[in-house]
Amino acid sequence: MAKKLFDYQLDEPVEGFFLLKDSEVRIAKNGKKFLAINFQDISGEISGKFWDASDQDVENFQAGRIIHLKGKRETYQGNPQIKIQQMRLTHAGEPQEVQQFVEHAPLNTQTMEDEVNQFVFAITEPNWNRIVRHLLTKFHADFFSYPAAKKNHHAFAGGLAYHTLSILKLAKSVADEYPHVNRPLLYAGAILHDMGKTIEMSGPVSTTYTLAGNLVGHIVLIDEQIVEACQQLKIDEQSESVLILRHMILAHHGLLEYGSPVRPHIMEAEILHDLDELDASIQMMQTSIGHAEPGTYTERIFAMDGRNFYRPTHDQTKGDLDGHASQD
Repeated sequence: MAKKLFDYQLDEPVEGFFLLKDSEVRIAKNGKKFLAINFQDISGEISGKFWDASDQDVENFQAGRIIHLKGKRETYQGNPQIKIQQMRLTHAGEPQEVQQFVEHAPLNTQTMEDEVNQFVFAITEPNWNRIVRHLLTKFHADFFSYPAAKKNHHAFAGGLAYHTLSILKLAKSVADEYPHVNRPLLYAGAILHDMGKTIEMSGPVSTTYTLAGNLVGHIVLIDEQIVEACQQLKIDEQSESVLILRHMILAHHGLLEYGSPVRPHIMEAEILHDLDELDASIQMMQTSIGHAEPGTYTERIFAMDGRNFYRPTHDQTKGDLDGHASQD
């Protein structure tokens, strides 16, 4: 059985077929072009540099293509890296199906859809329920197949729905513990908070940001969709219920410098922000810890202030933490 990317140990030769998740042309100090690449398979992704890239190399090695790689597993500034020795496009009879190299959510689409729908039933406020149902229907296919980010947390196929479902489960625990929390509002906000990423990003394979994603961003994009839904459903968009729901989405990044137009001014908005941060952080740590051996440190996690995390020697969760290989 062929090894996966993260099966290779430090200084071990690497050889196999992998997906080019990213491939960006850059200029080295000597003025020559090189490609900054992220190789991917179902175990995750590792970066590499293809030096002295010719125009033909740039044409051949584009994001979304499958290649055969020979190289060596190394580290650079605390992060795993592949030293590329040889790289070529696949030939006839070799792997051609991109989906077999794409990391997937641990739950399949049908399971996530069924579980999300159970939370929709608990949204008893009529306006929130109608808006959520309308937008879930409109963005259904993308919502259950897109990643939650290009990089960092839940950056795998189905990651958007999986992240949303994780927050919903956390929200239920919070609402069970604190009865005064507005459960329907918290659920509605959780389902909608990142749905704008279906417009912000290009899809689950070799994900990039769209023009709207770069210039507007997912928070404003889904807020616009809520207003449009109100118009189509004949709901007063200036009613308190709609304004409160919009506030949940607009405030969920917590701080203005993190992209939120407003800071949370409703208890449920603050809770949603906290749960969003919690789930994203745990997923990033869990993924990195799954790539580390007991008794060693993980790679540095850029989105967590560049910190790395120690995996204790008594950790027995290796099988549970490795990868997200479940398929639909």
